[in-house]
Amino acid sequence: MSQVGQAPEIKMRSEVRDGMHIDWNVPITMDDGIVLRADVFRPVADGHYPAIITYGVYGKGLSYQEGYPMQWGKMVTDHPEILEGSTNKYQNWEVTDPERWVPHGYVVIRVDSRGAGCSPGFLDPNCPREVDDLYLCIEWAGTQPWSNGKVGMLGISYYATNQWRVAEKHPPHLTAIIPWEGRNDGYRDNTYHGGILSEFQKRWAKHQVADVQYGRGEKAKKNPITGESIAGPITLSDEELAKNRVDAFEESKKHPLCDDWHRSRTVDLPQVTVPVLSCANWGGQGIHPRGNFNGFMYSSSEKKWLEAHGDSHWSLFSAKYGLDLQRRFFDYFLKGIDNGWEKEQPRVHLNIRHPGEKFVLRAENEWPLARTQWTKLYLDPSSKALSSNPVAKGASIEYEAMGNGLTFRLPVTKQTEITGPMAAKLFVSSTTTDADLFVVFRVFTPDLREVTFSGAIDPHTPIAQGWLRASHRKLDAKLTLPYRPYHTHDEIQPLKPGVPVELDVEIWPTSIVVPAGYRIALSVRGKDYEFAKKTGIKLPHFKNELLGCGPFLHDDPRNRPAKIFGGRTTLHIDSEHPAYVLLPLIPAKK
Repeated sequence: MSQVGQAPEIKMRSEVRDGMHIDWNVPITMDDGIVLRADVFRPVADGHYPAIITYGVYGKGLSYQEGYPMQWGKMVTDHPEILEGSTNKYQNWEVTDPERWVPHGYVVIRVDSRGAGCSPGFLDPNCPREVDDLYLCIEWAGTQPWSNGKVGMLGISYYATNQWRVAEKHPPHLTAIIPWEGRNDGYRDNTYHGGILSEFQKRWAKHQVADVQYGRGEKAKKNPITGESIAGPITLSDEELAKNRVDAFEESKKHPLCDDWHRSRTVDLPQVTVPVLSCANWGGQGIHPRGNFNGFMYSSSEKKWLEAHGDSHWSLFSAKYGLDLQRRFFDYFLKGIDNGWEKEQPRVHLNIRHPGEKFVLRAENEWPLARTQWTKLYLDPSSKALSSNPVAKGASIEYEAMGNGLTFRLPVTKQTEITGPMAAKLFVSSTTTDADLFVVFRVFTPDLREVTFSGAIDPHTPIAQGWLRASHRKLDAKLTLPYRPYHTHDEIQPLKPGVPVELDVEIWPTSIVVPAGYRIALSVRGKDYEFAKKTGIKLPHFKNELLGCGPFLHDDPRNRPAKIFGGRTTLHIDSEHPAYVLLPLIPAKK
């Protein structure tokens, strides 16, 4: 692997502006000699302050408004309070606004990760070396003359994922973390869904990472404050740039099973002991919420809280709702302010979803909820219905293995809340040696209009989704729970054509209050969910039309060759094969 060394043209400089002391491109030397670059925003007055640090690939100098104009426009339209109380000149994608924190006695640090932005080196997103770097950056921040010795982490997605990962390593100065919509399982959360390759990284690596790689120099966008290139002072050829980075998507395809490569990108959650506020998005299907819920459940932190919300992936993080929550948590743990956080903040704070994009905030004590009534609804092959009892007379139903599949419905006679993780048990055979199942839990109005939500990325996200490749059906007996199957993904178990096998499908956590007269439904498909054939909606960075799954699609022909996955799939439903979906029904609090 070639590497580009430190360029001497990068100069640190300092200035006071907009009520902040700003140090641009501060050098932080790693243990192998690579010098990373950070922008540090701190109070003008001398003192000792806690730090909020982020480390990532998106370019610390890239203006949010220029780099992500569509997302910025939607966010400030939906939450205009973001435009108040800040010049917004220092806004970056997925990290906090320093003008919201510095006046309150915090230092905000943004580090360009190795090989990205103004930091030289080989660009290998999410690799173990990044976690080592982040550890050293945290310890640097915790020992500066302006530091009070306490470092927190706050950020979305990439800037949340590496919070979980570095917390596992216990850097002494890391005091509290707020992973906002961030995964922690390198295989299951976003790379392979149930063993099926997700194409997210194909577009992500090209449009969000390569465009801000160190060495793009004069070809990159400029920092609107400093006028300098956001991707270093040297300009390399496309060939040189390609040699200095990993193609994240192509690399992931080399690892179809959960091997050491994936495990090196996966957190041992019981090793996480730092105070944590884990914030999930119900609509983040395909990348994040699984990590936030599992992080809360399995971390060993004695002081941990879970919050779940809706809206887009980026909006509530910067809105008043998110900022107030974040500040109360950090004021308590990083500044020692007795604001009642531990006494008053519920351990679990859920924005319960209702049709029509309505959310009702509710306090709970645990996850899953202790009063959950775990309820099996059985698939009825004759009426294509869901039933509270197993079918008396069974049948087998066949569908195109890469087609729309089958849908089973049930009218709801009274208002019903479904909040928690879900699972489906299915019995399947194929005309070939494998089959991919896309399981979607859905809700319909009385006149059969589907209820969707504006998800983390897609405006028409279904209520819940799960995926499983039949040859990946092997379960880990120690980690599997009745409501959360856990697959090992460590070996291929081919099907014998025509011979049914038992499949347990994990369906990611969800929340919905279903009014009386509505219908709930389970679809078993052979391809990604589609809200509509066409919507005309696209995100600039992903290019694909948003049809219900955002950029989290599963169409790679090398991963799903028609010869294997294009046959016919059969659902077997009878007394010996009682197929069902397990729902978390929530009674009202007494």
